[in-house]
Amino acid sequence: MGLIDFILHIDQHLITLIRDYNQWIYLILFLIIFVETGLVIMPFLPGDSLLFAVGMFAAQGSLDIYTSIGLMLVAAILGDACNYLIGKYLGDKFVRLRLFGRQLVKQDYINKTHAFYEKHGPQTIIIARFVPIVRTFAPFVAGIGKMRYVTFLAYNVIGGVLWVVGISLLGYFLGNIPIIKDNFEKVVLGIILISVLPIIIGFFKNRKKTVA
Repeated sequence: MGLIDFILHIDQHLITLIRDYNQWIYLILFLIIFVETGLVIMPFLPGDSLLFAVGMFAAQGSLDIYTSIGLMLVAAILGDACNYLIGKYLGDKFVRLRLFGRQLVKQDYINKTHAFYEKHGPQTIIIARFVPIVRTFAPFVAGIGKMRYVTFLAYNVIGGVLWVVGISLLGYFLGNIPIIKDNFEKVVLGIILISVLPIIIGFFKNRKKTVA
Protein backbone atom coordinates (compact mmCIF):
# COMPACT_ATOMS: atom_id res chain seq x y z
CA MET A 1 0.00 0.00 0.00
CA GLY A 2 2.96 2.32 0.63
CA LEU A 3 4.03 2.19 -3.02
CA ILE A 4 0.46 2.66 -4.27
CA ASP A 5 0.02 5.66 -1.97
CA PHE A 6 3.33 7.11 -3.18
CA ILE A 7 2.24 6.79 -6.83
CA LEU A 8 -1.30 8.10 -6.39
CA HIS A 9 -0.23 10.97 -4.15
CA ILE A 10 3.10 11.71 -5.78
CA ASP A 11 2.27 15.42 -5.68
CA GLN A 12 2.03 15.42 -1.86
CA HIS A 13 5.17 13.33 -1.45
CA LEU A 14 7.04 15.53 -3.91
CA ILE A 15 6.13 18.62 -1.86
CA THR A 16 7.66 16.95 1.21
CA LEU A 17 10.80 15.95 -0.68
CA ILE A 18 11.26 19.46 -2.06
CA ARG A 19 10.84 20.95 1.41
CA ASP A 20 13.13 18.47 3.17
CA TYR A 21 15.93 18.12 0.61
CA ASN A 22 16.00 21.49 -1.20
CA GLN A 23 18.48 21.27 -4.10
CA TRP A 24 19.09 17.58 -3.46
CA ILE A 25 15.61 16.97 -4.89
CA TYR A 26 17.16 17.01 -8.38
CA LEU A 27 19.42 14.09 -7.47
CA ILE A 28 16.42 12.23 -6.04
CA LEU A 29 14.45 12.77 -9.26
CA PHE A 30 17.45 11.57 -11.28
CA LEU A 31 17.76 8.41 -9.17
CA ILE A 32 14.05 7.54 -9.31
CA ILE A 33 13.95 7.77 -13.11
CA PHE A 34 17.27 5.97 -13.50
CA VAL A 35 16.29 3.09 -11.20
CA GLU A 36 12.85 2.67 -12.79
CA THR A 37 14.27 2.51 -16.31
CA GLY A 38 17.66 0.99 -15.50
CA LEU A 39 17.01 -1.86 -13.06
CA VAL A 40 14.82 -4.65 -14.36
CA ILE A 41 13.81 -5.64 -10.83
CA MET A 42 12.28 -2.19 -10.09
CA PRO A 43 9.45 -1.71 -12.63
CA PHE A 44 6.89 -0.30 -10.19
CA LEU A 45 8.44 3.07 -9.38
CA PRO A 46 6.40 6.08 -10.56
CA GLY A 47 7.40 7.35 -13.98
CA ASP A 48 4.64 9.10 -15.90
CA SER A 49 2.98 10.54 -12.79
CA LEU A 50 6.33 11.77 -11.45
CA LEU A 51 7.16 13.58 -14.70
CA PHE A 52 3.72 15.22 -14.75
CA ALA A 53 4.03 16.27 -11.09
CA VAL A 54 7.53 17.69 -11.65
CA GLY A 55 6.20 19.79 -14.52
CA MET A 56 3.32 20.99 -12.36
CA PHE A 57 5.59 22.08 -9.49
CA ALA A 58 8.02 23.70 -11.92
CA ALA A 59 5.12 25.84 -13.18
CA GLN A 60 4.50 26.88 -9.57
CA GLY A 61 8.15 27.87 -9.13
CA SER A 62 9.09 25.05 -6.72
CA LEU A 63 11.43 23.43 -9.26
CA ASP A 64 13.47 24.64 -12.19
CA ILE A 65 11.93 23.17 -15.34
CA TYR A 66 15.20 23.14 -17.33
CA THR A 67 17.26 21.46 -14.60
CA SER A 68 14.49 18.96 -13.89
CA ILE A 69 13.95 17.96 -17.51
CA GLY A 70 17.67 17.89 -18.26
CA LEU A 71 18.58 15.59 -15.38
CA MET A 72 15.57 13.29 -15.81
CA LEU A 73 16.28 13.00 -19.53
CA VAL A 74 19.87 11.98 -18.86
CA ALA A 75 18.61 9.51 -16.23
CA ALA A 76 16.08 7.99 -18.65
CA ILE A 77 18.66 7.52 -21.44
CA LEU A 78 21.36 6.17 -19.11
CA GLY A 79 18.81 3.93 -17.38
CA ASP A 80 17.72 2.28 -20.62
CA ALA A 81 21.37 1.90 -21.70
CA CYS A 82 22.21 0.23 -18.38
CA ASN A 83 19.22 -2.09 -18.67
CA TYR A 84 20.23 -3.01 -22.23
CA LEU A 85 23.74 -3.95 -21.09
CA ILE A 86 22.35 -6.01 -18.19
CA GLY A 87 20.14 -7.89 -20.64
CA LYS A 88 22.96 -8.38 -23.14
CA TYR A 89 25.59 -9.67 -20.74
CA LEU A 90 23.63 -10.99 -17.73
CA GLY A 91 20.15 -11.59 -19.14
CA ASP A 92 19.99 -15.36 -18.71
CA LYS A 93 21.35 -15.17 -15.16
CA PHE A 94 18.85 -12.43 -14.20
CA VAL A 95 15.91 -14.44 -15.56
CA ARG A 96 16.92 -17.42 -13.41
CA LEU A 97 17.68 -15.28 -10.33
CA ARG A 98 15.55 -16.10 -7.28
CA LEU A 99 15.15 -14.51 -3.87
CA PHE A 100 13.49 -16.49 -1.07
CA GLY A 101 12.31 -18.95 -3.71
CA ARG A 102 10.64 -16.26 -5.85
CA GLN A 103 11.76 -15.28 -9.32
CA LEU A 104 12.96 -11.65 -9.25
CA VAL A 105 12.36 -11.08 -12.96
CA LYS A 106 8.88 -12.35 -13.81
CA GLN A 107 8.75 -14.41 -16.98
CA ASP A 108 5.26 -13.07 -17.69
CA TYR A 109 6.61 -9.52 -18.01
CA ILE A 110 9.34 -10.71 -20.37
CA ASN A 111 6.77 -12.59 -22.48
CA LYS A 112 4.58 -9.48 -22.75
CA THR A 113 7.57 -7.41 -23.78
CA HIS A 114 8.51 -9.99 -26.40
CA ALA A 115 4.96 -9.71 -27.75
CA PHE A 116 5.44 -5.94 -28.02
CA TYR A 117 8.61 -6.50 -30.05
CA GLU A 118 6.86 -8.92 -32.38
CA LYS A 119 4.19 -6.32 -33.10
CA HIS A 120 6.21 -3.08 -33.21
CA GLY A 121 9.82 -4.08 -33.87
CA PRO A 122 12.64 -1.77 -32.68
CA GLN A 123 10.10 1.07 -32.30
CA THR A 124 9.07 -0.78 -29.14
CA ILE A 125 11.88 1.10 -27.36
CA ILE A 126 10.01 4.36 -28.08
CA ILE A 127 6.46 3.09 -27.51
CA ALA A 128 7.41 1.28 -24.30
CA ARG A 129 8.49 4.57 -22.70
CA PHE A 130 4.79 5.32 -22.23
CA VAL A 131 3.79 1.88 -20.91
CA PRO A 132 4.51 1.05 -17.22
CA ILE A 133 6.43 -2.20 -16.57
CA VAL A 134 7.03 -2.71 -20.31
CA ARG A 135 9.09 0.51 -20.09
CA THR A 136 11.47 -1.24 -17.69
CA PHE A 137 11.64 -4.55 -19.52
CA ALA A 138 11.94 -3.31 -23.14
CA PRO A 139 15.66 -2.39 -23.01
CA PHE A 140 16.40 -5.55 -21.01
CA VAL A 141 14.74 -7.74 -23.65
CA ALA A 142 16.48 -5.74 -26.41
CA GLY A 143 19.77 -6.63 -24.75
CA ILE A 144 18.86 -10.30 -24.49
CA GLY A 145 17.88 -10.25 -28.16
CA LYS A 146 21.26 -8.66 -29.05
CA MET A 147 19.70 -5.68 -30.86
CA ARG A 148 22.43 -3.62 -32.52
CA TYR A 149 23.47 -0.99 -29.98
CA VAL A 150 23.51 1.82 -32.53
CA THR A 151 19.89 1.04 -33.41
CA PHE A 152 18.96 0.75 -29.73
CA LEU A 153 20.69 4.02 -28.85
CA ALA A 154 18.82 5.97 -31.53
CA TYR A 155 15.41 4.73 -30.34
CA ASN A 156 16.51 5.14 -26.71
CA VAL A 157 17.30 8.84 -27.18
CA ILE A 158 14.18 9.57 -29.25
CA GLY A 159 11.94 7.74 -26.78
CA GLY A 160 13.58 9.43 -23.80
CA VAL A 161 13.08 12.90 -25.25
CA LEU A 162 9.44 12.27 -26.16
CA TRP A 163 8.67 10.75 -22.76
CA VAL A 164 10.51 13.08 -20.37
CA VAL A 165 10.05 16.35 -22.23
CA GLY A 166 6.51 15.57 -23.42
CA ILE A 167 4.97 14.55 -20.09
CA SER A 168 6.92 17.11 -18.04
CA LEU A 169 5.77 19.96 -20.27
CA LEU A 170 2.23 18.57 -20.17
CA GLY A 171 2.35 18.93 -16.39
CA TYR A 172 3.98 22.35 -16.73
CA PHE A 173 1.22 23.78 -18.94
CA LEU A 174 -1.79 21.90 -17.55
CA GLY A 175 -0.87 21.24 -13.91
CA ASN A 176 -2.04 24.62 -12.61
CA ILE A 177 -5.50 24.34 -14.09
CA PRO A 178 -7.73 24.18 -10.95
CA ILE A 179 -9.72 21.08 -11.98
CA ILE A 180 -6.47 19.17 -12.60
CA LYS A 181 -4.60 20.56 -9.60
CA ASP A 182 -7.50 19.77 -7.23
CA ASN A 183 -8.05 16.25 -8.60
CA PHE A 184 -4.47 15.11 -8.99
CA GLU A 185 -5.18 11.54 -7.79
CA LYS A 186 -7.76 11.11 -10.57
CA VAL A 187 -5.32 12.59 -13.08
CA VAL A 188 -2.69 10.02 -12.02
CA LEU A 189 -5.22 7.21 -12.38
CA GLY A 190 -6.10 8.55 -15.83
CA ILE A 191 -2.42 8.63 -16.83
CA ILE A 192 -1.94 5.05 -15.61
CA LEU A 193 -5.07 3.87 -17.45
CA ILE A 194 -3.99 5.48 -20.72
CA SER A 195 -0.49 4.03 -20.28
CA VAL A 196 -1.64 0.45 -19.78
CA LEU A 197 -4.36 0.64 -22.46
CA PRO A 198 -2.11 -0.97 -25.13
CA ILE A 199 -1.52 -3.96 -22.83
CA ILE A 200 -5.25 -4.33 -22.11
CA ILE A 201 -6.15 -4.10 -25.79
CA GLY A 202 -3.42 -6.59 -26.71
CA PHE A 203 -4.61 -8.99 -24.00
CA PHE A 204 -8.20 -9.06 -25.29
CA LYS A 205 -7.05 -9.34 -28.91
CA ASN A 206 -4.88 -12.37 -28.07
CA ARG A 207 -7.68 -13.89 -26.02
CA LYS A 208 -10.08 -13.43 -28.92
CA LYS A 209 -7.66 -15.16 -31.30
CA THR A 210 -7.20 -18.02 -28.83
CA VAL A 211 -10.98 -18.53 -28.49
CA ALA A 212 -11.41 -18.36 -32.26
